[in-house]
Parts: sequence; structure tokens; C-alpha cells
Amino acid sequence: MKIDDDIRKAFTLDGTFYNSAETLEESKMKIFGRSWQIAAEEDMVKIPQSAFPFEFVEGFITEPLVITRDKEDKLHCLSNVCTHRGNILVENPCILNGGISCSYHGRRFGMDGCFKAMPETEGMVDFPSERDNLTELQLKKWKQFLFTSLNPSFSFDELISEMEKRVGWMPIENFKFDANRSQEYLVRANWALYCDNYLEGFHIPYIHKDLAKTLDASGYQSEIYKYSNLQLGIAQGGEMAFDLPASSPDFGKRVGAYYFWLFPNMMFNFYPWGLSVNIIRPLKYNLTKVIFKTYVWDESKIDSGAGALLDRVEREDEAIVEKVQKGTASSLYGKGRFSPKMEQGVHHFHRLIADFISTND
Repeated sequence: MKIDDDIRKAFTLDGTFYNSAETLEESKMKIFGRSWQIAAEEDMVKIPQSAFPFEFVEGFITEPLVITRDKEDKLHCLSNVCTHRGNILVENPCILNGGISCSYHGRRFGMDGCFKAMPETEGMVDFPSERDNLTELQLKKWKQFLFTSLNPSFSFDELISEMEKRVGWMPIENFKFDANRSQEYLVRANWALYCDNYLEGFHIPYIHKDLAKTLDASGYQSEIYKYSNLQLGIAQGGEMAFDLPASSPDFGKRVGAYYFWLFPNMMFNFYPWGLSVNIIRPLKYNLTKVIFKTYVWDESKIDSGAGALLDRVEREDEAIVEKVQKGTASSLYGKGRFSPKMEQGVHHFHRLIADFISTND
């Protein structure tokens, strides 16, 4: 699998990539296991001695993990599996004043994952050892979001730094989660096809007629970073735009939306009213869960501009991506080509996929 670095010469991923259970299985550890994923939000473990259990990528990589906050107010991301006989330790978000205790045989751990005690251990040789502690993963924080990785092949800073530089001036940690405006969708298509569609504005005039009225297509630009990219949405005259500070690199521009993609499956969409986080979770090679989480900054602006039609835009995207899924399965389809102006983000994504799948690590 190879994608030419020169977009003018490059071909897309082969259609078989989107239609193979074997390729999806290979992607689990080579792509997702080596990337960073959103684990939780800090408010979920706000109080010392609190614990929040989760799966690394729910429904896809079901590795049981738990985030804890210890008495010293330090956060940890730990294996949620007892090192004795493999029992799941924490089943629901809770406060663990006595630390982590296994319900099977009573083995106990500190909130930092260190082994504390276990009944009936007399006569055991070389016990306890490091193997009796819960494995701890890296846990990184950006604003209110907590990220972790099973085996990261790049640093968290490489993932997040460009987004921080561009939009870090916003009080994102004060944005309020809105459950009523948050939704989940099932899309009958490959996870990567959904990302392909997100990563280009080429289709907007054809698929999203109303969205196209809010954005100036002539101002479209895509900025490529190492493990992320940005599509900058310039507002049409009269449409809602950010009131940018003088310190912003975009000061003087009428920015209606910042569309940030973080490799491999996360989108952070910033609008004058707030933020929509989209998390893309593979379920099967041809079935994907899309999670929309809404965080409101200024509710008075939520029905204006590029961010006013999210549900409609999502359903329009679903319809076209599901048709493309069928098309890529055709025996008469092989590979496509990239528009050098409009599909830089897709080209970047395909190069990353090819690099990660081809690795021997």
C-alpha cells in the first residue's frame, strides 16, 4: 500500500480498502492502537478518589480502561483488569474511598494502580512484583478533554499543537456541554470513507446547498500538519463570523468555521456559537458510529452561520457516503485521483493510512 507524496500524481486508496473486514482488523492496532483517542472529560473524574471506566474505542477496540483521580489530585489512566485472574475492576463511574478493590478475590490497588494487598498469599514466591500493579497508560489533557493511547507512535503535542495555536484563545474549557443538541448516528459505510468526505470542501456546493450559501468557496483553504489538518471556512458577506482577537493568525478574516481533523478519527468544529466534536468509531468494515457532542459558548448565535445546520448536513453526508460505499465495492472501480486544490486533506489522510498499515511495528 503506497500513496504518492505528490498529489498531482497520486492515486487514492484502492476501493478494496473500504470493503474488507481483514483490512479493518489490521487497522485496529496499526492505526487506532497507535493513535490518541478521547477517553473522557475532566468533569467525569472531578473529585479525588473518583473513577471513570471506559473502552479504548467502544465497540471496536474494547480494551477495558479506567481513569482515576487520586488523593493528591493526580489523574491516571489504568488497565481496568485485575492482575490476579482478569476480572473487570470498576464497572460504573463511582467514588472509591477505599481504593480499587476486585470483587472476585479481594485484591486491592491504590488509585494510582499500585498493588496494595490480597488475601491468602502466604507461601507465594517473588510476590508482589511489578506485574501485580495495574498497567498505566499515558494520559494527556487539552482543555477539558482527556486523551490516551495504547501504544502511541507520535507525541500528543504533535497531534494537538496546531489546533491550540489557532483556536486556543477561545475559552473552550468553559463551553457548556449540551446533551439535547448532541446525537449519535449509524452510517452504513466504512469509517475512512466518512473521514474522506469530511476532509474536503469539494462536495459542498453539490451536496450541501444551504451550507454553501453561508461559506465563501473562493476563500476555501486546507492547511496540512503532521497528524492533523485544518479546513478554514470563510463566511459569506452578512453571515455570522468570529470576532477574532488581534493575536489570532486569522485576524482580519471573516472566519465562519474552523474544521480541525485529528488523525485518525476525530473532528473539532469551531463556530462562533461554540464547538461540535465528532468522534468516528468503526463497528464493521461497512458500518460506522458517528458521535456528535455539542458544547455551547454563545447560544444567541447557534442558529446562524455555518454551524446552524449540523443535523441536516450530517444526513446529507450520510446519504452520499453510503452511496460511495456501494460504489467502491464495484468490481469495475479501482482507484481515483485527487484534486490538487480541493483534496489535499484526503491525500494527507490516505498517506497516513498507507504509512501506518505498512509499518512492521
